This record gives sequence, C-alpha cells and structure tokens, in this order.
Amino acid sequence: EAGAISSWTAAATSYSTNGLPMLPFYIFYSMFGFQRIGDLIWAAADARARGFLLGATAGRTTLSGEGLQHQDGSSPLVASTIPTCRSYDPCFAYELAVILQDGIRRILDAREDAFYYLTLANENYAHPAMPAGVEEGILRGMYRLHGSPNARVQLLGSGTILREVLRAAEILEREHGVAANVWSVTSWSELRWDGIRGGDFAARTLAATEGPLVAASDYVSAVPDLIRPFVPLGRRYVALGTDDFGRSDTRAALRAFFGVDSARIVAEALKAL
Repeated sequence: EAGAISSWTAAATSYSTNGLPMLPFYIFYSMFGFQRIGDLIWAAADARARGFLLGATAGRTTLSGEGLQHQDGSSPLVASTIPTCRSYDPCFAYELAVILQDGIRRILDAREDAFYYLTLANENYAHPAMPAGVEEGILRGMYRLHGSPNARVQLLGSGTILREVLRAAEILEREHGVAANVWSVTSWSELRWDGIRGGDFAARTLAATEGPLVAASDYVSAVPDLIRPFVPLGRRYVALGTDDFGRSDTRAALRAFFGVDSARIVAEALKAL
C-alpha cells in the first residue's frame, strides 16, 4: 500500500512537478487505504494531489467471505477530516458516473486542488436509470430518490445500505400505513463541509419535509452522524451504523447484527414517530 500510494501521489502531483497534468486512479481494499496509509494520503493532500482513490469492496457488510480484517467501517469518517478530499459513498451506477464526470472536470479543466475518495462494493443488484434532475443533489450530497406527498418520516441511506432503506420504506407503508421519503445520501462529508462553511444545503433540502429522520450507512454510526448539526432544528435524528469489529456471516445476518437492515430501520422509524 505504501508503494502504491506513493506512485499515485507522484502522478497526482505531476501537474506541478513536471508540468504534465495526469488523472490517476488507485483502486484498493478500502480497509487498507485510510486505515493503513492515512498519513501518506494526508501528505498527498498537503502536496495538493489531484486524482481518484477508490476503496473497493467497501463497507463492513459487503465482504463477508474474505477475512474480517477486510471489513471497513470507518474510511469515510477518516476521509471527512481532509479538507481537499471529496468523499462519496454511491449506491447506483448513475451516481458514480455523475461524480466521476464532475471530478474529471474539476481536476483537469478547473484545476482544483482536490482529490476524490469513492467507495465501491461487490454486491450484485439491479441499477435503475437515473431520475431526472438529480445531478446537483448527487454532487452536493443528497437527493430524494423515493417520495410520498404524505410522508411522515424521512429515511436516509448511502451505499449498499440505501437498498435496505428502500425496503424499509416499503414495509412501513405496506404493514404500518406510514408513508416515508427515501433520500440517497451520496456524501455525508460533503453535506458536513457545506454546513461548516456556512451553507445550508441539507437543512434547506429537508425543510419542506416533516417527521423524524432515520439515517443508515455501512460504516460506523459516526458517519451518518456527521450531518446531525445541519438538519432542520427540532427534528429527531437517528444515526445507525456498523459499530463493532468485523464478523464472518452472510450479508443479511451481518446487517441484522449491526442494526442497519430494513427491520431495524423500520423499528427506529416507528419508535421515532
């Protein structure tokens, strides 16, 4: 990992050291990135690196069969501490495509001092077509994926856990008569940075809604908790995450154990109401 990130840093700073802009992509086990070589990633950021880091088979419940040390629950949290790192946890292919396209534009055309950390999973599932008009939300950190005019609760999810959130919304409506909005949070940290820098995107986006908010990701609960200060005042906010060490089991069993499956999301939404 140390050698690979050093090669990436050399390419990511080539625009200044050699006068030759490059667009490096480094794909690695997500647990072996910020966990093992976070200091070198920080040094790259300090050298104004520009490029893409991709944490493959990311998350704590998507890689159950390849060893507990591979299960990553905290990389987006560490990434959120680096000012020039734009960290995203997409669920669907169209989200990733929008982020990559904008990142390439920012790095090569706008020549911004920024690099991207993108999570990638190895779970097979259907990828829908992109809804109209969601590009800004994808890039700024969140957009409404499923809406109901009578929504009494707001469900937020990122990465593969967004699919658990979608199932939770179906269960709430079918079995409990509770309508819910589902929000795809592509970047908890972009929402946080926006709030820290005086923006109000998260609060403004959620202002027209009502009811409690239940947020879940495949990472420690401190990741979805990043936006707690920036949601509308007076609203109950519940952050769910994979707070524990890695365990070997099926995805379904792991998500139930950590409390980020659809059943737990439903329970927390009903309790919050």
